[in-house]
Amino acid sequence: MNHSEKLFSYGTLRYEDVQLSTFGRKLEGKKDCLTGYRQSFLEITDPSVLAASRQAIHPILVYTGKLEDEIIGMVFEVSLKEIELADKYEVADYKRVLSMLKSGINAWVYVDKNVATPTMT
Repeated sequence: MNHSEKLFSYGTLRYEDVQLSTFGRKLEGKKDCLTGYRQSFLEITDPSVLAASRQAIHPILVYTGKLEDEIIGMVFEVSLKEIELADKYEVADYKRVLSMLKSGINAWVYVDKNVATPTMT
């Protein structure tokens, strides 16, 4: 892997079956935390996502800006191509944003596209 990106997952991208069908490999990751978001839920209707995840209800993050709102998840090292594959897996209700995790790592995370989020420069 020449260039790597960090990807924070709090939902179905943590599942081995989803990783294998999306990336063709099992991802190795470390536990981390994202602050300033709360978890909500979304009904998925995309057949390929339903087949990979085997569940219709997926978590989605909504930005609150409150430090007491924390989401536990996994941070994975992925290639730029794998980021593109993750973009294809996530349905249109999500957007990918760069966020700083509690550990200080900057990672991509999929959040609710209908809620404004801070941008990192």
